Amino acid sequence: MTMTIPGPDGLPLLGSMLDLRRDSLGTFLRARREHGDVVRLEAGPPGLRSVFYAVFAPEAVQQVLASEAATFRKDHPLYEEVRQSFGNGLLTSQDADYLRQRRLVQPLFTKRRVDGYATAVTAEADALAARWRTAADDTVDLVPEMNRLALRTVSRILFGTDADAAVDAIDRCAPVINAYVVRRAYVPVKIPREWPTPGNRKARAAIDELNALCDRIIAERRPATGPTATAEPARAGEPAADDLLTLLTEAANDEDGSLDATEVREQVLIFLLAGHETTATSLAFTLHLLARHPEEQRRVQEEIDRVLGEGTPGGTPGGTPRPPTAADLERLPCLTRALKEAMRLYPAAPVISRRAVEATTIGGHTVPPGADVVVAPWVTHRHPDLWPDPERFDPDRFTPDREAARHRYAWFPFGGGPRACIGQHFSMLESVLALATLLGAYELEAVDEEVPVAAGITLQATGPARVRLRPRTPTP
Repeated sequence: MTMTIPGPDGLPLLGSMLDLRRDSLGTFLRARREHGDVVRLEAGPPGLRSVFYAVFAPEAVQQVLASEAATFRKDHPLYEEVRQSFGNGLLTSQDADYLRQRRLVQPLFTKRRVDGYATAVTAEADALAARWRTAADDTVDLVPEMNRLALRTVSRILFGTDADAAVDAIDRCAPVINAYVVRRAYVPVKIPREWPTPGNRKARAAIDELNALCDRIIAERRPATGPTATAEPARAGEPAADDLLTLLTEAANDEDGSLDATEVREQVLIFLLAGHETTATSLAFTLHLLARHPEEQRRVQEEIDRVLGEGTPGGTPGGTPRPPTAADLERLPCLTRALKEAMRLYPAAPVISRRAVEATTIGGHTVPPGADVVVAPWVTHRHPDLWPDPERFDPDRFTPDREAARHRYAWFPFGGGPRACIGQHFSMLESVLALATLLGAYELEAVDEEVPVAAGITLQATGPARVRLRPRTPTP
């Protein structure tokens, strides 16, 4: 016999709605601490009240994301709003649509293909480091700086020579759409998108601008001979384009055909959404945490100097380190551990939502069919049974022996199971190479000790993460 699922009482008329709106991440942490690893939450006024279940133990996370993934679908209102705004790309598609898209797109994310983007990553990071040297102020806010770096990097990889034209439009439009999506996903009554309210019109204009941008660039890659036409071949003597957009227009196989222009656009928009905000979060918080912990920063910088400087092919003894390459990922374990620990404390996707299609038992509790179920990396990554002194920044939690001793779903910043992030190798590559470039060039000192955050589509910093920059000379 299953037990009644515990949870906070909340207010008589609104349940936990105000707590969730004010601080959803803190509300989830308190719910686990006070009620355990499976929690029932209610939010909203009577008649419009929503009920959902949050699960925090790694075994339960594995059940939702992996071992019983077919039971938990992406039918949550947040995914529906993302789908309506950005299209039905890999993040939101399901069933046969998802399987077809995944088969067509997977070859674009092989390790060999992704490693080929290392030069683009380091070029953008080098450009940022050079700009910092000429800045009038020695203090920068890592949140907008890393957002711009990640956006420029993913735009360069997606659009190639059209990246500069894309960056300003994406930088301007994406925050408008993201805020609109989150606002609509969590209101009890939704105003139809077609109504000409100021919020609807502003979001529609931003969506239309991004769609038009992608459609124009896609049309230049694909001759107008039908939805299954392949990309235009390179002119004689010119190398074939290898940006991700061109590869998407060429993606095809006998079983699945190819992606039409609308499908290509939807994949591009999802890659832009998932590919720059998530990486920007990891970069900003890794740098800020290292700035707050100078002893860990020194360990990382000594490793960078050793690997990229003297004794390494291409390095200059006593001089500027060479640019990092994809082959250096395995040679920078200290930096990688710091990155993983930052992703533990500040997971870019702090809450992941699903909907149960049938009654399911989780942790001894029965979750009813049709129920919304959330797993929360933000909470599981701070679970004291898994992470002693969980708020402490300790990169050595990710030494190989300690990683092997933990449950697979004690740390899951990229999700897991059949819907795990297709771009996780690219995200790690981009993050490690960009961090190595910036930390090789600068010592960072924290100005802001704490950075407030909130949950949106991704984790959002709601205050600055400022650091003071000091150009450095690599240690011999």
